[in-house]
Amino acid sequence: MARPRQPWWKGALLYQIYPRSFADSNDDGIGDLPGVRARLDYLQWLGVDGIWLNPTFPSPNRDWGYDVADYCGVHPDLGTLTDLDELTAAAAERDIQVVLDLVPAHTSDRHAWFRESRSARESPRRDWYIWRDEADEQQSVFGGNAWTHDEATNQYYHHLFLPEQPDLNWLNREVRDAFEDILRFWFDRGIAGFRIDVVHEIVKDPPARPNPPQIHDLLRRWRTLANDYEPERLLLGETWLLDLHELVTFYGSGADELHLALNFPFMFAGLEAAALVDVVKRTEELLPAGATPVWALSNHDVVRFPTRICDENDAKARCALLLLLGLRGTSVLYYGDELAMRQVAIPQERVLDVDGRDGARTPMPWGDVEWRDPWLPLGDNVAGVAEQRADPDSVLTFCRELVALRRSREDLTTGGYASIDAGPGVWCWRRGNETAIALNLSDTPASLELGGEMLLSTAGRDDPSSLEPWEGIVLALT
Repeated sequence: MARPRQPWWKGALLYQIYPRSFADSNDDGIGDLPGVRARLDYLQWLGVDGIWLNPTFPSPNRDWGYDVADYCGVHPDLGTLTDLDELTAAAAERDIQVVLDLVPAHTSDRHAWFRESRSARESPRRDWYIWRDEADEQQSVFGGNAWTHDEATNQYYHHLFLPEQPDLNWLNREVRDAFEDILRFWFDRGIAGFRIDVVHEIVKDPPARPNPPQIHDLLRRWRTLANDYEPERLLLGETWLLDLHELVTFYGSGADELHLALNFPFMFAGLEAAALVDVVKRTEELLPAGATPVWALSNHDVVRFPTRICDENDAKARCALLLLLGLRGTSVLYYGDELAMRQVAIPQERVLDVDGRDGARTPMPWGDVEWRDPWLPLGDNVAGVAEQRADPDSVLTFCRELVALRRSREDLTTGGYASIDAGPGVWCWRRGNETAIALNLSDTPASLELGGEMLLSTAGRDDPSSLEPWEGIVLALT
């Protein structure tokens, strides 16, 4: 298969892995880094360019890794620092990059920094966190007041999420310097970049509201640091913003802040042609020159897309995969998306997550090796990897063929995007000069007048003059 042009993430396929649920190497019921390493051949077979690992750092797991206790270590449930180094090296041998998940807005309350900060008002690290004499009425994301009283020092500290996730004070220069050291620590070990958690709310001012100018200043510093490496390291932002005008500002000029900013208006547009056309059109218009869009339909925080927007219908899931992988830019597959993996109903006695997200984080159904007493229930509502690999008509087989076509056809890796007028419920667009994609996102058959040679159909047909309900095709234009 042909490789995308450099930088590696442009036109690439990034595969998000929730390590605890991907592959278990020691039968303790928890996925781990050696397990990920053991499945690299599968990821290479699928055509993945990079993997993004959800948090791997030591953590008490009050928010499953998003409460970090040490930014330069590995959670013992997942392995060791050596395991991560070996995974990175083994991935590089397969031309797969490794991206880690950075959580800079807050730490765990068990992090050494916070323990020192709360030890006394005179602590050298007191100002590393946001402390106030009085609390306001701001609410946290997970419910309850966003300020918690610390009896020992008789002040309140701020936490946008759980009380066990105290917010760092990014107006403190020492905090900024500490994180630059953390970035260098991992970049020096060969990590290709970071997905940056809640990047739009890192820096807060009294009364602990986001401070956009300071956030953009911070990202420019980090981009300069990333640019100092060869190859340049990736900064991928979780920009959970529904206003595209605000979202695209995190690209800066297109060359000085984030490389990629996750597009949540796209994720939440549903599987409806007019809404998707509008989001993609506005994204392309608003992006600064030279910037690359990034698209995803699932992640660890939302209901899986086959359940949320496809009614657990495989024909619709194939259409969703085609639009995800057929647009200009970088695409993100959440582990199991390639199987059309559904959301799993979690019995009340097995619920672990504070915000009810367990159903999107269940173990990967491999089929060739069984999970033993997994940490979350294994779903039984989708065929596993082994079964789908053996089935030429499976969603996995289709997804791999689509990825292979994308990697082998220059229009689909570097070509631009141009919408083509189509009838109700139909979305057509051109990629580059010689490729077109058409999707019928409706229950009604549609005619098509694009011409050209059929390269791929979600329904396995070879007639480019029409579209069945919930069918998508890729055409070579003549």
